[in-house]
Amino acid sequence: QAGCRLLLDRAGVDEVDEVRLTGAFGSHIDPLYAAVLGLVPDCDLDRIRSVGNSAGRGSLMVLLSAAARREVEEVTGRVEKVETAVEPRFQEHFVAALGFPHGTFPSPHLASRVALPPPVAPPARGRRRSGGEAPSAVVS
Repeated sequence: QAGCRLLLDRAGVDEVDEVRLTGAFGSHIDPLYAAVLGLVPDCDLDRIRSVGNSAGRGSLMVLLSAAARREVEEVTGRVEKVETAVEPRFQEHFVAALGFPHGTFPSPHLASRVALPPPVAPPARGRRRSGGEAPSAVVS
């Protein structure tokens, strides 16, 4: 979620049209549960799907097809690497995405399928609770 949010910020986009879950984990998680857990940004749940071992499939395509190899060479020349460790907003997105579901991000698509708790506003920066005071809400 945090990585997706960072890329959305950099692209100047507020939402995604579709999500592809890859690898062994992506093959075994239900798209609804991926959304409920806040692993992916909100989008039409029918547009979240598993694509299995896409890295392996892509490797085979490149090995077996000169046209696929040329396309990969062209596309990789346009790839921009984003180092999350040095991106100022990554930690902010990471903390905001810790709630189940991610209560600080609007989730109208998910809310159309499951009942969600109301969003919780993040605490004001620089304010601390006095010693021993229990938090009144879980901030996501």
